[in-house]
Amino acid sequence: MRIGKVMGLGSERLRLLKIAALLHDIGKVEIPESILNKTEPLTPSEIKSLRRHPMYSVDILEPLSSIEMLIDSIKYHHERYDGKGYPTGKKGKEIPLEARILCVADAFDAMLSDRPYRRGMKMDEVLAELKNNSGTQFDPETVKAFLNTFDIGYDSASLDEII
Repeated sequence: MRIGKVMGLGSERLRLLKIAALLHDIGKVEIPESILNKTEPLTPSEIKSLRRHPMYSVDILEPLSSIEMLIDSIKYHHERYDGKGYPTGKKGKEIPLEARILCVADAFDAMLSDRPYRRGMKMDEVLAELKNNSGTQFDPETVKAFLNTFDIGYDSASLDEII
């Protein structure tokens, strides 16, 4: 919840953001395990399939939630600040703040974590990657807020604590 607090979100928005962090990749249940666990590079059709997971998440959660912010956070968490993300190509402030926060926290977690196709990166490499992609892949204000969380005692935290 650290990025959201640094960025001034109120308690209700923080609560919904935490729920979004827990559920943001639920749509991956619709992606074949052979794609999720593949050790070789993905084919273009496999990439296309994987990029559908935010919309699968929305399809699963929309009937259960009337809270648009929760759905939008999950739907747009793979959008890029420069507009080159998916599923819709939103850019900059068109991307909801909660989705921009989730994007940075999710990328941080993904880069640190071991994957079937690569080992996790070292902390200094991850932080450098976030800084290098600030303003292109990531919202610079969100990256700055994330980096400020290290100044308030980050050691090791789960994704829902980071956001």
